[in-house]
Formats: sequence, structure tokens, C-alpha cells
Amino acid sequence: MMPARFLCSLALVAAVCTPLAAQAQQALVPAQSEISFTSRQMGVPVDGKFKSFSAQVAFDPAKPASSSIAFTVDTGSADIGREANAEMPKAVWFNVAQFPKATFQSSSIKRLGATQYEVAGKLSIKGVSSDVVVPVTLAQNGATTVATGAFPIKRLAFRIGEKEWADTSMVADEVQVKFKIALTGVGKL
Repeated sequence: MMPARFLCSLALVAAVCTPLAAQAQQALVPAQSEISFTSRQMGVPVDGKFKSFSAQVAFDPAKPASSSIAFTVDTGSADIGREANAEMPKAVWFNVAQFPKATFQSSSIKRLGATQYEVAGKLSIKGVSSDVVVPVTLAQNGATTVATGAFPIKRLAFRIGEKEWADTSMVADEVQVKFKIALTGVGKL
């Protein structure tokens, strides 16, 4: 199951795309934030998460088009279980020695509704970059703004699970990335 989880982790890295916003004083609240992923190994869902990630956010709810987000995920922090965790850093999966970080950089942020946004940008994992569009919902509770969302990635497009793990009957190609990102310093929605 480690390959699927590993792939999910990679997808999670894709989650790096998650669009949260923060202005000059905006900051990520790591203890309230999470990037997770779900893949399928032989048809069985395998869940995982990334334990280490950071964000650089400049978000103005009144001017989303001039806002931006950059996200960095430590690929070596993927956690899908003891056995799989030992495999994920290897070259056929995340190749952490050569590609220790996965990144997302927004290119546009659009408001779709009162609290719904669409964040487009470039996701880079294992030396491969691809354009992604991520739906994001924002909610505020006091001084904290939480961005949530989910989006799929294709692990093979990012060379995650190469060689014998490229067989999609063993580990599905699609990985669902989910995120919950808490920020402080975001203006009133």
C-alpha cells in the first residue's frame, strides 16, 4: 500500500497548490493546517499526509486578481504508514535526494462566489511542472481564515511510482489531494 500512499503524498504535494491568502502580515498556522492525499492500491483507498510544508501568501479578499500564493512541501515528510514511508523517499517515488521539495506558484486567483475562489498555477513535483486549477473555499472564525479544497493529480505525469510501480492496476494513476490551510492576517471576507 505504500506506493499508493506515496503517490497520494505526491498528489498532496500537488496540494501545495492550495490557495490560501495572506497579506503582508499574513501567516500560516501550521498546527491548524493539513495537506493530505488519497490514492488507490489494488482498488483500496490509501490515505496519507505531508507533515512539513510552508506558504508565502499575499491575499486581499477585495482584490483577488492581485493576490498570490506560493507553497512548498517537503517531499520527505510524506506519511502513509511505516512500511510505505521507507519507500517514498526512493528514486522511483519522490526521489527526495534529488527533489526534496514540491512547489506550487499561483498565476491567478478568481472569486467565484462569496467564499469560493479558483486558484490557477504551476505545480512542480520531481522536476516536472504542470498547470493546475484548484477550487478553494474560505471561512473566517475570529482572526483565523481557513482555506479548504481538493483536486486530483495524475501521479504518472509527475513520474511518481516509476518502473514496476507505473502499473495502474496496482496503484491508480489518479491521486486526490485535500487541504485545510489556516492563516492569520487575512482581511474580512
